[in-house]
Amino acid sequence: MASSMVTSSQSPTPPQRNLAFRRLRGQRSPAEFAAAVRRAAREIGERVSCDARYVGRVEAGEIRCPNYAYERVFLHMFPGRKLTDLGFAPRASVRGRRARPASETEGTYEPYDTQDTQDPDETYDNYEESDVLRRAFMTGGGATAAAASLGPLGLAVDATAAGRPVRRAGTGEAGALEEAVRRIRLLDDRHGADGLYRRAAAPLRAAYALLDAGATRQTTADRLLSGAGELAISVGWLAHDSGRFDDARSHYAEALATARVTGDDALEAHAFCNTAFLARDAGRPREAVRAAQAAQRVARPLGSPRLMSLLALREAGGWAGLADRTGCEQALARAQAFFERGLSDADPEWMSFYGEAELEGLEAQCWSTLGDWRRAARHAGRAADLQDPHFTRNIALYTAELADDLARGGHPDESAAAGLRVLELLGEVQSSRIQTMLAGTARVLLPHRRAAGVSAFLERHASTPRTA
Repeated sequence: MASSMVTSSQSPTPPQRNLAFRRLRGQRSPAEFAAAVRRAAREIGERVSCDARYVGRVEAGEIRCPNYAYERVFLHMFPGRKLTDLGFAPRASVRGRRARPASETEGTYEPYDTQDTQDPDETYDNYEESDVLRRAFMTGGGATAAAASLGPLGLAVDATAAGRPVRRAGTGEAGALEEAVRRIRLLDDRHGADGLYRRAAAPLRAAYALLDAGATRQTTADRLLSGAGELAISVGWLAHDSGRFDDARSHYAEALATARVTGDDALEAHAFCNTAFLARDAGRPREAVRAAQAAQRVARPLGSPRLMSLLALREAGGWAGLADRTGCEQALARAQAFFERGLSDADPEWMSFYGEAELEGLEAQCWSTLGDWRRAARHAGRAADLQDPHFTRNIALYTAELADDLARGGHPDESAAAGLRVLELLGEVQSSRIQTMLAGTARVLLPHRRAAGVSAFLERHASTPRTA
């Protein structure tokens, strides 16, 4: 592709540090400032995946101009200032591609090239990197549009398809791979997994093509390996949540192998965490306990109490599946104790979903597995109430859990009301997990179908198409 070719005679200009942005951060750590950015985004209805790494890249000058979502958030945080006052370059100076001859472009489009004005999540001066990121994920409206927005994340796949040698990967491809992981997580949070899983295979294939091609520097190679492992976990989760357990197990095993080869403890802990969750859902509770305990051994030196809290919850889920109430309660107590230590700069980026709502939701699942419906319903109700409204999929999940616990606990009318709330969300969320839970709730409520509320839920549920 002509737009993405950079000759050896072109040496990229080193980025200039954004000192203005650094001054605005003040005495706050990068993680604290990133948390402030996320809070400001919620205040104006935006959703950004800002973390300490993103803040560091802005301050290092790697991100010369943010996307429109970040722009709105930053201007909200610092009223009266323009982007240039924050140390960013004018958007017009970094947008777009270099002009190409008409013979190359007339009547053709590159795969997943944008034909509108929507910017990628980050805008760079490096045209090669802009091309890569432009082909990464772009959000659309609703679950179907979100699924359609997934595409190959970079040049390696395009070159292979064209029969050309795949060139070695650089920082642009590494950045695109990391952004692809973030985009999958964001789309899953909003829409659920069913509409996304098959399309997510394209960026995963691209990631492995990049690994096969090699990298220009060892630091870039390390980023590619870590990014490919995280992407394998993200795609594995989409398979997991859409009921494709064998596919999920394969993806998690690939991530675990990558972590072991590279000595990446953080990636290994993440892979074991998801493996434990999958084992619980697949009816292998003892394996869930072992995987969660292995994850805790690897994660302990990483210094993240919130990660240790989540891993303790994964262990608790396994103990509940073994009907070991004592083991479950002990693990839940550890999870709560670690959680109360608060946030840390060492918290992994992928744990953005884990807050008080998720803690309550996972505890609800433990009590439900143990048959303590009253306790399970109490925690599920708290989870639904506490969940950030941007996590639509989790709101639907916790409310479905609540509906099932209420039904099994002898409260059919309240269960039906909760079930109807879930059905309202299924236009935005496609998750086989949630649909399976609702189907179970409907079966439990069937003997109470003469009640008006229950009848309305059962009729609405019966008329709702299931995801293919």
